Amino acid sequence: MKLRRVAWTLLGLFVLLAVAAGIVVAMNLRGEDPLPEKAEAFQATPQLVERGRYLALAGNCAGCHTTRGGAPYAGGLPIDTPFGTVYSSNLTPDNGTGIGSWSSAHFWRAMHNGRSKDGRLLYPAFPYPNFTQVTREDSDAIYAYLRSVPAAAQANRVHRLRFPYDTQAALAVWRALSFSPEPFVANAGKPAEWNRGAYLVNGLGHCIACHGPRNSLGATDTRLGLSGGLIAVENWYAPSLTDPHEAGVADWPAADVVALLKNGVSPRGSVMGPMADVVFRSTQHLSDADLGAMASYLKDLPKAAAAEAPEAAPAKAPIRRDAGTMARGAKIYDQRCAYCHGDQGQGAVGAYPPLAGNRAVNMAQPTNLIQVVSHGGFLPTTAGNPRPYGMPPFGQVLDAADVAAVLTYVRGSWGNDSAPVTQLDTMRR
Repeated sequence: MKLRRVAWTLLGLFVLLAVAAGIVVAMNLRGEDPLPEKAEAFQATPQLVERGRYLALAGNCAGCHTTRGGAPYAGGLPIDTPFGTVYSSNLTPDNGTGIGSWSSAHFWRAMHNGRSKDGRLLYPAFPYPNFTQVTREDSDAIYAYLRSVPAAAQANRVHRLRFPYDTQAALAVWRALSFSPEPFVANAGKPAEWNRGAYLVNGLGHCIACHGPRNSLGATDTRLGLSGGLIAVENWYAPSLTDPHEAGVADWPAADVVALLKNGVSPRGSVMGPMADVVFRSTQHLSDADLGAMASYLKDLPKAAAAEAPEAAPAKAPIRRDAGTMARGAKIYDQRCAYCHGDQGQGAVGAYPPLAGNRAVNMAQPTNLIQVVSHGGFLPTTAGNPRPYGMPPFGQVLDAADVAAVLTYVRGSWGNDSAPVTQLDTMRR
């Protein structure tokens, strides 16, 4: 009887596993059109290639698929994740190592469904959870452009991921839980400009990949939208685009938003860190019409709950700062910072940003400040700002206690009233 009970239990478990596996397989095939039996004829006109070139810039494709000094789009760039390292693939038209043998349908399936030509599931370091919103027409244009770049015979590198993340089974489960192919659907209640901005921000621009929080499995939490997120491994914080105290632009003139995306600097702020690379490689090359559309969408994002109802927040307790730390920070600031940023943190117009009242200084997250002081902060070189000012790194002359002290001083002076920075904070840089 006992053996029979064990047998029935094992059989039940087997059936449950089989059903679960079937569900996972079905969910990984949802929204996936069968490939045509014969490769479709594809005509890449000069106009289509040029449109694809522009769209590849909008998606910043070269940023991940080109190594420094390497052939354009030949892949091989290491992308570090909490689960290991993923290497970008070769997108040149080389038949052996690139996409030379791919059809436009294969490329569309990769963009929309996250599946390679040979049927393998792709890792979401390639942001197909966002690219799934790209239209077939735009996918074909990008494909046409990539077929026009010089072929590079560069084999794809094997990903270095920890077990079980290096298995297709684990990836299939992740996709079943976290990915659903969905085309972009225009909001009929919004103007065409707003919808174009939504398409660019949420699709090709894949802004939520950085500006959205992620769960323990590394998937973006789309319910929270563009509410800010820590960029894993790089230790930069992509601030919330819905919070006016972080990077929300609802109260900015549209022209200032366009200037920030086009030039990397505007009367209301500037970009550094990973966003500087996005502006340099991508958004500075977009048309004013598309940048205006993105501004229209970003300005209309719903405000964070805390920003909408500040009266509901409890009274803020006075912030206590150690007098010794403040004195130490003041001395470092006078020696290292005041020459550019001013004795009162006022900055210099057109050169050095003010620190007094600067929302980047006063954000709850001090992560980016620590990065800038330790490793330097550099604006992108753009047509509109060809000789940007930069901040040198001080990590080689300031220890963790020094960095914490000077940032505590800056965040508590000239009207700034933000929490002190601790040495523990600096250790995460």
